[in-house]
Amino acid sequence: MAAYRAVRAVLCRTQSGFFGPAGLRRRCIAVQNFSVMSQPEAGARSTCLIARSTYGRFRRNVQTQAGVLWAALAFSLFSSSDEDKRDEAQRKEDDIVLLLKKAKLSMHRGQLQAASSFLHQAIALAHQTHNTQAIIYTYSLMANLAYVQGQLENAEKLFKAAMSFMLSGGTPEDDNAIVEMSLKLATIYAEMNKAELADHGFRFCTESLEAKLEKHKELPAEEKTEEEEALRKETRLLLGLCLDSRARYRASHHRLNQAREDYQNALNICRQEQGETHPQTLVLMSDLATILDLQGRHDEALVLIQQAVDQSRAAGHPEQHVLLGNMAGILLHTGRLEDSVRLYLEALSLARQAGDQEAVDSIQEGLQEVKKKRSQSKEEAAG
Repeated sequence: MAAYRAVRAVLCRTQSGFFGPAGLRRRCIAVQNFSVMSQPEAGARSTCLIARSTYGRFRRNVQTQAGVLWAALAFSLFSSSDEDKRDEAQRKEDDIVLLLKKAKLSMHRGQLQAASSFLHQAIALAHQTHNTQAIIYTYSLMANLAYVQGQLENAEKLFKAAMSFMLSGGTPEDDNAIVEMSLKLATIYAEMNKAELADHGFRFCTESLEAKLEKHKELPAEEKTEEEEALRKETRLLLGLCLDSRARYRASHHRLNQAREDYQNALNICRQEQGETHPQTLVLMSDLATILDLQGRHDEALVLIQQAVDQSRAAGHPEQHVLLGNMAGILLHTGRLEDSVRLYLEALSLARQAGDQEAVDSIQEGLQEVKKKRSQSKEEAAG
């Protein structure tokens, strides 16, 4: 469960769904997950490039660029006729792979300084041997590491460096891997309060993916192979992640109508591609309910969050306490204080069982808010 929470925090340091007025958490995607660029491994946070959770945020059905790059490293990229040179090249490539494995293990253990050291050794060796695939993958990991350490400007430079190598190598600008990195850059700009760059980045991602999907629709039936269908699904799920990420960004800037539209579209994608009871479908239902609640549409929000909670109980959703906390907050806003307390307490128990201290703290804040509401009601009645 700790690993899940780490991955969720990748795309933003706040989560994308609120628990009550104090904002129990805004569930991040991370982002979780429509797709993943690298393996979600870190201590306090994940080094996953565009991920959210070990079982969600749409990642399961998305081909990962990290997997492609890692597979490329498994084969020698050198073809010299000189056996000694070939052996030396293979040895250096093996050294790169070993350094990357050590870096990823260090990230998993939360040993970020050690991970940084291994990655710097790996990138030096990758440049020395002109191993482009290794350069791209290592820059991606370095960018993730810089991101989780709060070094946003450094992370920006490293992501751009990785993208530059990909583009110069012939990767199309609308390739899903480029879009994924562009999405990460957009989230970085959002955190740096560079609104114009963030807006441009999110727009590039969504428009690029929508255009690709339109092209797929125009393909003749005989050209819609299994491979093409897999690419279509991957692209659509990545579009869902982009919409989800932009919804959180827009909500943070109080652009609630736009956020609601993005959440609704992301939810539609998840329902169609992942199913009605998929964990991420339920998360997005909760996110959308949060926006409706913030807009004062409490009855609509309550219907939606009730559906999510009911389905989460039936499916054994791993984070029922998150959904229950959201519902408790909405009930609080409708004035149903006793029902709110009941769900907050249930959520608190589940959060403690899950070892989710962040949720525990925030749920307790929600309970304090209920207490204030009760006191205000008594004072008004007495007055």
